[in-house]
Amino acid sequence: MDVLLYPPIAFVIYLVLVGVLSGVGRALAVPAHTHADATKSSPYASGELGETYQAAPGYRQFFVVALFFAVLHLGMLLAGSSGLTMVTGAYLVGLILALVALILG
Repeated sequence: MDVLLYPPIAFVIYLVLVGVLSGVGRALAVPAHTHADATKSSPYASGELGETYQAAPGYRQFFVVALFFAVLHLGMLLAGSSGLTMVTGAYLVGLILALVALILG
């Protein structure tokens, strides 16, 4: 049974599994060119008309949050793997200041 754990064998098994699941999905999907019933291909909007303009949200908020968590997690990983010294304390103070700057700014 350990032969199933070899990467080439597992890869072939996953390929077959993905092929089968993809085939089942294609069989269940609505045909691509059905003009008779437009409700099958239109998104559900709870009875309301959709917006006539395309939204273009910015990624500024996402990058601020992503940078916050990256600094927090990598900083704690570095602080946790070092000893309790004055250098680590100064590093933690700098980390706190960086996180406050990200929150406020």
